[in-house]
Amino acid sequence: MTPVSPLRGPSREHLAWPFFESRHSDYAAALDAFAAGLGETHGGNVDGTCRALVRQLGAAGLLEASVAGDRMDSVIDSRLICIARETLAWHSGLADFAFAMQGLGTGAVAIAGSPELRALVLPKARRGEWVAAFALSEKEAGSDVAAMACSARREGDHYILDGEKTWISNGGIADVYTLFARTGEAPGARGISAFVVLPDDPGFSIAERIDVMAPHPLATLRFENCRIPAARLLGSPGEGFKIAMRTLDIFRASVAAAALGFARRALDEATAHARSRRMFGGVLGDQQLTQATLGDMAAGVDASALLTYRAAWRRDVQKASTTREAAMAKMVATETAQTVIDRAVQMFGGRGVRSGEIVEQLYREIRALRIYEGATEVQKLIIGRDVLKGT
Repeated sequence: MTPVSPLRGPSREHLAWPFFESRHSDYAAALDAFAAGLGETHGGNVDGTCRALVRQLGAAGLLEASVAGDRMDSVIDSRLICIARETLAWHSGLADFAFAMQGLGTGAVAIAGSPELRALVLPKARRGEWVAAFALSEKEAGSDVAAMACSARREGDHYILDGEKTWISNGGIADVYTLFARTGEAPGARGISAFVVLPDDPGFSIAERIDVMAPHPLATLRFENCRIPAARLLGSPGEGFKIAMRTLDIFRASVAAAALGFARRALDEATAHARSRRMFGGVLGDQQLTQATLGDMAAGVDASALLTYRAAWRRDVQKASTTREAAMAKMVATETAQTVIDRAVQMFGGRGVRSGEIVEQLYREIRALRIYEGATEVQKLIIGRDVLKGT
């Protein structure tokens, strides 16, 4: 988002909450300084901008929070990832996207990769030299991952891949893909394996580039008798679904953090507008309806922040499963952000729907977050089933 308003950066008051340590505040300050220097938006060259953002994030050392080191004992700090996504989303949806995909695209390698694969992929991704992608979804297998049709069969020292993946973020620009394909060890999700695929592997091509309402690099990938070394298998055959879910569990709370960043920016923009917009002999903020609206927005932002950072803190400090907490955070933060941003657009009136306005860009950015990495309806099922189990 091009910074067309006088706002300099998001509030960091919530970093005084007991969820955080001083290093988290220091990291947020470094991110603010980085994001403030991003300047203009992509200007139509989304691919080039994403590649540049990854390089810049890597050069600044900021990707060390989302991409694990090449040692097996490297640990990802969920609170750092969430702080990063909230801060970057406040400044730029594309910068948040670039940061998040480096972590999601390499997470499975960090979890289950051999020492050789970790050494090949992770240092380059951390330095921003390689752009990473996570290839899980298919046309008939989105929320229902077990319906996956893309296949991999073993032939000697190679696997042969056939099928398609779609809605793949960074598709077409990535230097490395984490791919999930059916290997058939068992029915459903237990017969899926994970692999590392490189764009120059024979039989791999980009079938289609996908344009969406908030521009990001997206594509459909095609595999036709695509031959890759068997050494690029992640973990053991049939472990792909478990690896994918472990990866998503690490980063799901960060989707809530991105939504929180968008919502916080919308609240900040609306507040500044209410203070300055002259009307009826005063300003917009003098109106009780405006004050009530801002009150609702502020409460929603804080509720989202508490749920988001509770999930991250529980994973980092208590070393506990956060499937339920992350689902709550993602559901509430994304739905709340949609409402907060919609109210900001309404408060801006006609200016709110003008192309290029911050709140108009936020309106387009937020919509996808309610769908990807588990739609709101899926999060409700996860939470409800956990409640019924009595945990």
